[in-house]
Amino acid sequence: MINSAAYWRKVWSFRAIYLMLLPGIVYYIVYKYIPIYGLVIAFKDYDILEGILGSPWADPWYKYFRQFYESPYFSQLLTNTLLISLYKLLFGMIPPIILAILLNECRVRWLKGLVQTLSYMPHFLSWVIIYGILIVLLSQNSGILNRWITDAGGTAIPFLSSPEWFRTVLVGSEVWQNLGWGAIIYLATMAGIDPTLYEASRVDGASRLRMIWHITLPGIRNVIVLLLILRLGHLLDAGFDQIYILYNVHVYPVADILDTWVFRTGLEQFNFSLASAVGLFKSLIGLVLVLASNAMAKRWGESIW
Repeated sequence: MINSAAYWRKVWSFRAIYLMLLPGIVYYIVYKYIPIYGLVIAFKDYDILEGILGSPWADPWYKYFRQFYESPYFSQLLTNTLLISLYKLLFGMIPPIILAILLNECRVRWLKGLVQTLSYMPHFLSWVIIYGILIVLLSQNSGILNRWITDAGGTAIPFLSSPEWFRTVLVGSEVWQNLGWGAIIYLATMAGIDPTLYEASRVDGASRLRMIWHITLPGIRNVIVLLLILRLGHLLDAGFDQIYILYNVHVYPVADILDTWVFRTGLEQFNFSLASAVGLFKSLIGLVLVLASNAMAKRWGESIW
């Protein structure tokens, strides 16, 4: 049996740590757990004047799920969302690892600090500012890149309004914005690797590449798997802020995703039940993906739980 008095004395001894933990707990309760009650809207003909309790139940209960599924845009939206998310996942995981390894191997301190600062900065820029930068660089009429192309005798390319190029712009700008920020976690993990392993391998005559392959990468494998599992849970979140700011009617066929469609069809037309149904659909898919990826990771001895 646990001694109650001793238990609470031990808890009280860590009161400063629990106090620092309190804002995070309150945040998750207020913004993550309490809103779960609002999912009931997906099964009701929600009227904002009647409220959640006063609104009648949908008939049938899956009315808005069926409305979403029977939408002529369903397959296009799902395809766009999955493709953009997968592109961001595939092309966004490797560059931060490479950058972290290069910074970890860099022995010139001022150069390392400069590269870190420059690579972190884009993370703190809003997509509105990044859109302005992309206009300056990629605009068909006045963009710097298109000026180089036309000066070389080529034809200007409509990067921001071309279905063939728009996904490339989305993925490229996403990778650029999060490159340095994503490397922070890997750098912190590399700092925890036992330095005696490098010393022993150096004595044995191992090259830098051998040490990276046999010590550094295995040392950060847990974090790579963890971040991969967490990102798979958000596979249907293709980046609403970025796409909503960057896209236009010319690229709807390749850029319109679940979130942007819900915003236009659900929220702008006050169809909150439809928006909630799509949100619940995304959450369930994300839950299945997290559970499945965690089960697969266990086969290699890596998992979240």
